[in-house]
Formats: sequence, C-alpha cells, structure tokens
Amino acid sequence: MSAPLREARIDLEALRGNVRILRGIVAPAQLLVVVKADGYGHGAGLVARAAVEAGADRLGVADVDEALALRAAGVEAPILAWLHGPDADFHAAVAAGVELGLSSPEQLERAAAVGGAVVHVKLDTGLSRNGVAPEEWPAMASRLAELAVAGRVRPAGMMSHLSNADEAEDAAQLARLLDAERVAVAAGLDPGLRHIAASEAAITRPEMRLDMVRIGITMYGLAPDARIDVAALGLRPVMELAGSVIAVRRVEAGTGVSYGYDHRAERATTLALVPLGYADGVPRQASGRGAEVAIGGRRHPVVGRVAMDQIVVDVGDAEVRVGDRAVLWGDPATGAPSAEEWAGWAGTIGYEIVTRVGPRVPRAAVG
Repeated sequence: MSAPLREARIDLEALRGNVRILRGIVAPAQLLVVVKADGYGHGAGLVARAAVEAGADRLGVADVDEALALRAAGVEAPILAWLHGPDADFHAAVAAGVELGLSSPEQLERAAAVGGAVVHVKLDTGLSRNGVAPEEWPAMASRLAELAVAGRVRPAGMMSHLSNADEAEDAAQLARLLDAERVAVAAGLDPGLRHIAASEAAITRPEMRLDMVRIGITMYGLAPDARIDVAALGLRPVMELAGSVIAVRRVEAGTGVSYGYDHRAERATTLALVPLGYADGVPRQASGRGAEVAIGGRRHPVVGRVAMDQIVVDVGDAEVRVGDRAVLWGDPATGAPSAEEWAGWAGTIGYEIVTRVGPRVPRAAVG
C-alpha cells in the first residue's frame, strides 16, 4: 500500500488520555470539551466521540451549524453552541437537543419563541465581545425568570470568558460573574452551571473552575500559554501533519530554490519536495525563518518560500528517497517539530497552526 500524499494523523488514544488527565485536574467541576472549528482542525466528529468516551460531560461549539453537523454524525452527547447570527435556526437547534448560549435580550426572545430551549446566559464581564451587557442584565434576568416559569425556556447555566490579561483582570471578571449570579438569584432564577474558565484558567486558577470548565487547546495536547508545560502534565499532541517525499534532486552550490530565489544552496546538497503548502495550512509566514521537518527521525530545514502546494526541504547528504514520510509537526517526543515551534517560526500561536489545516488533508484516526 502506497504512503498517502498528505495526511493528518489524529491520535485518539492521546486525546482520550488528555481528557482523563484534565478531568482529574479540574474535578469536581464538570468538563466541557470544545470541538469548534472542526475540532480545532482535528476533525470534530472524531474527537467528539473520543472525548465523550473518555468522560467529557459536554461538548462545546461556536455555532448551531457545527452542533447540527455533530448530531448528523451520530454524536448524542450534550452540546452547547454560543455564537449566533441574526438568522441562526433555533428551531433546528432545539429539535436536535442543542443547548444555546444567549448573549442578548433579542436572542432570549427568539429562543422563547421556539419553546423548550435549554439556555446558558453568556455575560460580558470584560472581554468586550458577545455577551449580555451589565446594564441589560437585571431586566433580562427578570424576563428569563418569567419565561422559565411559563415553560418557554429552561435556564441551565451562566457563562463568561476571561481575557487572560493578568490575574487581577481575571479576578475582576470572576467577581462580575458572581455579582450577576446574585442578580439572577434575586430574580428567582437558579443559575445552573456557572462557567468562565477555559484551558489556562482551568489548569492554573482553581478558584475559576466553579461548576464547569471549557477545555479547548489543551485537550489537543497544545499549550494555551507558553508558561504552561503541557508535557509535564502528561498531555500529548494529538495531531501529526505529514506528507510523502515526492521528488529528490541533487543541486550544486548557488542553486536557487522556490519563488524569488530567496534561498540559494550554500553548498552541493540534496533537496526533497513535500506536497504540503499554505493551501494545506503550512504558514507562508514561516518561509526563511528556520522552519524544520522531520524525515526518518532527523530534522531538516525548510528552504525557500512556502508555496501553495509544496515545500522544499534541504536534507544535505542524508539518504532520503521518494516515498519517505516527512513530518511537519507532531509529538516532540518522536523527534518531530511541534505545532508550537511552527507557531514561533510563523509569528503566531499553536491554535492557528492546527486549526488552519486545510480540507484536502485527510484526517486519519489512529489509536
């Protein structure tokens, strides 16, 4: 059987292990795992099922369409969706048993018009994105209580999102959420599940865990912040992006490589061509910035500009052949570069590296 041209191997055993470790860290808080953006590029259906098998209590997505896609794929676990356009189909969401994060009085009325929606109120505690504004909350809490008594909605939680600016700012946001909870109780509401912590706060700030945490990037084995050593926690990267070497050629010193000849061979060397480029998520910004690829367990530099469909790797005098597997990023324990290293070469974050992997790269589940 020939090697695939390009593939993202998704290590489901690593993912299950990550979920179990994270459950242990945040207990007794419930664990919602975030599988938005196609599971951070890993394949939402694959990772959702594995995460639930490993003990995740809920799944989180950005929008209703993502939630409905999971339902269509046979995922039956509770799902919360919290980012809605003006035409989002709440009827389809409620029919599919999708819980709704509501960020405005208007969204509350739309959910109530459907009837029976399970809702989490999302409050803006300082991130200045979506969420109920502080001045709107007292009136909305009263209205939510009325609708709950009438059976039009079923309140299930109160949520917000931290800015991660610094400890003092995060503490102030937590205080605002707890103030909002007191307003809810005064209006006759049971606040339900209170949740504000994502990966970083869930790991480092026990007081932020409340009743539930929303874990995203760390479930995939990547760090939410450079100060957190995920490997020391036992977390492992889930994605390995690789391609087959499709051409090998020997070139002389001075030979130009790729568009613009930004790179010229400094000596006689061997170049290997790998069919992954920026259309597949390989960041063009990493061109000429020290990016590396592992072939046969040994790292080699990417040279010249990253093109739409391919990169060129300088393998020196190593014996590299057509058909050899080139790993762009994966588990550093195997000798491969990490997604975080690629993020450094591209001037971005690990989140972007894995989520931008394109649709023509097959996701192959292992484990």
